[in-house]
Amino acid sequence: MMRKRFYTLCTCTLLFLVAWGQPDRWQQRVKYTMDVAMNVTTNRFTGKQRLEYTNNSPDTLKKVFYHLYWNAFQPNSMMDNRSRVLGQKKINNRADWDGRVRDRILYLKEDEIGYQKVLSLKMNGVAQKFNTQETILEVPLTQPILPKAKVVFEMDFEAQVPLQIRRSGRDNPQTGVRYSMSQWYPKMCEYDYEGWHPTPYVAREFYGVWGDYEVNITIDKNYLIGGTGYLQNANQIGFGYEEAGAKVAKPAGSTLTWRFVAPNVHDFMWAADPDYAHLTRTISGGPVIHVIYNNDAAHLRKVFEGMTDDNKKKYGTAENYIKDFQEQWKRVADMAVIVLPYIEKKFGAYPYKQYTFIHGGDGGMEYPMGTLLVGPSISTAIHEWMHSWYQMMLGTNESQYAWMDEGFTSYASTLVTNYYQTVSGQLAEQSAVGTGPRKKVLVDSLTTSRSYVGTANPHEDAYDNYFGLVASRLEEPLTTHADHFETNLAYSIASYSKGEVFMEQLGYIVGAPVRDKILLNYYNQWRFKHPNVNDFIRVAEKTSDIKLDWYREYFVNTTKTIDYGIDSLWEEHGKSKIRLRRLGNMPMPMDVLITFKDGSKLMAYVPMYLMFGAKPVEDAAIPRNVYEPWKWTHPQYTFEIDRKLTDLKVIEIDPSMRLADIDRKNNKLDIPW
Repeated sequence: MMRKRFYTLCTCTLLFLVAWGQPDRWQQRVKYTMDVAMNVTTNRFTGKQRLEYTNNSPDTLKKVFYHLYWNAFQPNSMMDNRSRVLGQKKINNRADWDGRVRDRILYLKEDEIGYQKVLSLKMNGVAQKFNTQETILEVPLTQPILPKAKVVFEMDFEAQVPLQIRRSGRDNPQTGVRYSMSQWYPKMCEYDYEGWHPTPYVAREFYGVWGDYEVNITIDKNYLIGGTGYLQNANQIGFGYEEAGAKVAKPAGSTLTWRFVAPNVHDFMWAADPDYAHLTRTISGGPVIHVIYNNDAAHLRKVFEGMTDDNKKKYGTAENYIKDFQEQWKRVADMAVIVLPYIEKKFGAYPYKQYTFIHGGDGGMEYPMGTLLVGPSISTAIHEWMHSWYQMMLGTNESQYAWMDEGFTSYASTLVTNYYQTVSGQLAEQSAVGTGPRKKVLVDSLTTSRSYVGTANPHEDAYDNYFGLVASRLEEPLTTHADHFETNLAYSIASYSKGEVFMEQLGYIVGAPVRDKILLNYYNQWRFKHPNVNDFIRVAEKTSDIKLDWYREYFVNTTKTIDYGIDSLWEEHGKSKIRLRRLGNMPMPMDVLITFKDGSKLMAYVPMYLMFGAKPVEDAAIPRNVYEPWKWTHPQYTFEIDRKLTDLKVIEIDPSMRLADIDRKNNKLDIPW
């Protein structure tokens, strides 16, 4: 539980993957070419952007919108105000704001704020007027973009890197990293079947257009860069990127230009520091894993000196701490090699040629082909890597479906972390900040990913967090926009924990092996296609042959809760009668495990009427009786078994603990005879 309780491959191959077996839904397409020159003294850069924009929609577009994310890092911005308003709310005597943001933006100086300024913009060579509205640039077009037409936007822009506040920024004292460059360029907003999505940058989340990126970054030659994309001039750059045996031929001058290409992604992130160390691991038949971390000995000694005495005792000396720090990053690299086969078998293939774990940011934040990590936490690294599946390849609108992003990722990362711990024999701890509610460390058998009868549920933390949110009376529906939750607490637990519960509980409804097949089918049918909740539900229905619209309606669209209990039992004509009662407002199917005095067991399975189907047997070792469906209009349900009452020893609703029953005290009855 939350122990803070509440808390490409070549382009053509990727395009083939997109086309294979996928629903026919149009989506826009972008191709960015950007040249940026970074001044590491002023922390500013200039940029030129050429954007080929293809309007694959049936609509005529009279305007376009860009994101200017860094304008959020200015006093009195929407992000600043919202954070301070939430900070006035106290939950368990704690301010509800994000502890990384707080009121810090309000006090930024002129050379500490962030900004992105568009200096000029042309479409097909014609100058366009534009209107900057904080983090959104609105562009009324001189000529509309017709359906199926392609246009070219050309932009000059400049930016100042803010002090590290949230996700992106510079000079984070916690990491010592100079530049974490996410959300760094003017980015075209998404236009889809719902229209434009000019979502202001208030706190979270993101939604982008898939396309191809060519990014050329000129920076001080002492800086090492890691990020999205494949480095094209590695033998001129060096820093561990060069080909084996190659002699690095760096050009003359004080700067280097790093040339990256990134096919079929919806964003581009990079980070840079003069003291980065670079590790690589090559997975046979798979991607190259890069690990890049700040190896500045002076910074690490400062971190050691700032520790409590108890923490210092763990290492003894600063040199021992530095050695341990380096070893932890090596573990991150080795972890990726260990877990990728399991990930791909369980959740689908990773289609890119590389992935990079980068020391930077302010917690853990995911991007295409890479992540920013505040430290070498294995659990956090796994969580961010799993976002490659549940965001970088599926790309739901995170603002509308944050739970499909964070929740599905949390579900997957729990299993992958469990796998890593089991195979490696090493614990995987979570970073102290970021990546949602805290999780406890679990080591358990891999059987927990298939059947939970008599086995601990590795998703227990998510359930406990969700139950705590329900008890707090702060819960809001999962349909709430990510920025519109009344509390950060409600957002965090809903998106991460309830989203994880949604997926695990789906296994209870349709059967765990069927749920696993649903996830693979979802990946294969909807990767690179921006699915929504209805798309996922339809995949689940087709795979399971069970109606599931009711599950979306109750568990996603409302805050109605599940609560069942054993009401009474009696005997008639030598047969035992068992009556169940629904106490909550959400109907569910019932698994009732009956244990007899002779040690034998029987699973009584009661489908829910709205399913119009039944899940297959999950545990062949336990006989199962299937009963008539329970109609949601009836608060009670009685079934019988062909055994005398005196034969019964224990009756238990959902021994697997996958049902999100908010009061489990009445789920189990030990019969005292």
